[in-house]
Amino acid sequence: MDAFLAHLAVERGSSPNTLRSYGTDLDRYVAHLQDRGIDDLGAVRESDVGDFVVALRSGEAPLAASSAARALAAVRGLHRFATRDGLVPVDVARSVAPPALPKRLPKSLSVDDVEQLLAGCVGDGPTALRDRALLELLYSTGARISEAIGLDLDDLDPGSRTVLLRGKGGKQRIVPVGRPALAAVDAYLVRARPGFATKGRGTPALLLNARGARLSRQSAWHVLRAAADAAGLDPSVVSPHTLRHCFATHLLAGGADVRVVQELLGHASVTTTQIYTHVTVDALREVYATAHPRARG
Repeated sequence: MDAFLAHLAVERGSSPNTLRSYGTDLDRYVAHLQDRGIDDLGAVRESDVGDFVVALRSGEAPLAASSAARALAAVRGLHRFATRDGLVPVDVARSVAPPALPKRLPKSLSVDDVEQLLAGCVGDGPTALRDRALLELLYSTGARISEAIGLDLDDLDPGSRTVLLRGKGGKQRIVPVGRPALAAVDAYLVRARPGFATKGRGTPALLLNARGARLSRQSAWHVLRAAADAAGLDPSVVSPHTLRHCFATHLLAGGADVRVVQELLGHASVTTTQIYTHVTVDALREVYATAHPRARG
C-alpha cells in the first residue's frame, strides 16, 4: 500500500486529497481481507474483491455507488501496481466491475441566478473583496475550487487576460479570464491582500485567509454557500462545482464548440464534457415546448 501510494504521489502526481481518499479506501480493503483471514495480496481471489464491493454497498453504513466505485478504483490500482512490479502473478481485480452509477445531470444556475450569486458578495471590506474575486474567478474560468485556491500570484497574467490552472494529475492549462473577474481580482490585490499578507509568512498564494495563509478548500466552499444564502438561492442546487457547471453550460448555450469547452475545463476526454450538452438540449426542449404551437400535439 505504501509503495503504491508513493507511486501515485511521485510518478502520477496525484493530489493530497486523492491520496487521502485512496488511503482510506485501501484501509477498508485491508480490514475486509483480514476479516477473511487473508494477510497476503497473493492469496486474494477475484471473489474477495467482488465481495468487498458488495460489503461497501450493504451493511450498517452503506456507501453510495460513486463512493464504492472510487474504493474499487483504489483496489484495482493496487492490484495492477502489484502485478506490474511482480509482487503477485495475476491481477485478480481486473475484471471486477464497479457498481452502476445513476446518471445525474450536473446542476446549473441560470445567468440571472449567477449574477444574483455574485452580487451576494457586497461590501468594501477585505473579506468581501477576496470572496468576490474568488467567485468571479470560478465563474470566469470554470476552475475547480482546488484549482482556484491553488493559484499563485504569478499564475495570473492581466496583460494577456489569462490564468494558469493546475488540474488533476498535475496537468496545466491556460484559460482566458473575463474583465469583470480581472477587475474583482485587481480590487482584492490592491485593497485586501496586502493586509492579509502582513499576518502571514510571505506565501505566493493569490487568495489568502485572515491569517495570511493560502485559503483552504473548506473556506472557499463556505464562501460559495454564504453567497448563495445571501442571494436567496436553493441550497440543493449549490455545490463546490456549481460555478464550474454554469461556466460550461452557459458557454455551450451561447454556441461554444464542445471541444473548446473540453479544453477550458481540462477534461481528458470529450465524453466527460458532453454531459453538458444534455443540459443544453433540455433547455432547448423546454423553450420549444412552450413556444411552438404544435409542440404538444
